[in-house]
Amino acid sequence: MRLEGEQVYLRPLELRDADGVYPTWLNDPEVCRYNSHGEILYTREMAQAYIENTINNPSFVVFAICLQEDDRHVGNLSLQQISVKNSSAEFAILIGDPFVYGRGIGYEAGTLLLGYAFTTLKLHRLYCGTHAENIAMQNLALKLGMSEEGRRRDALFKNGHFADIVEYGILTDEYLEGLR
Repeated sequence: MRLEGEQVYLRPLELRDADGVYPTWLNDPEVCRYNSHGEILYTREMAQAYIENTINNPSFVVFAICLQEDDRHVGNLSLQQISVKNSSAEFAILIGDPFVYGRGIGYEAGTLLLGYAFTTLKLHRLYCGTHAENIAMQNLALKLGMSEEGRRRDALFKNGHFADIVEYGILTDEYLEGLR
């Protein structure tokens, strides 16, 4: 399956991606500044194990974000903790290539994923959480039509201190209203 946008396309994350730049992103302090990665050395083998775990796991859908212009893999995007019972999933995104920051790649990829989640998978709700200082992700969540739903206080230990996680969510009807 391939989801097409103007600047990017999404394709399933594949085992061969562990041989590329993907594992290095999770060792980059700038890329991991606001997420739970970067605490231990992330290896090719760890990337392979993660990909193998997600390939046939019904609670995950993981896509590689690739540029249309040169097929370069610049990030990953996923639906995690997919719950059939609750018709919900967690939205997660990682743009690993800092050279594409500020180009709207995350928004375009996020828009493609929301469309897939709500129209193909027929989910009712998507949600995400981000470090309270991650203004770029907070802005992305709002731009995608998500609403701030709350805050988990001191929920993430990062860089020697605890940080709040700000929670966002969007429902099917809100997504559809945003298309009008």
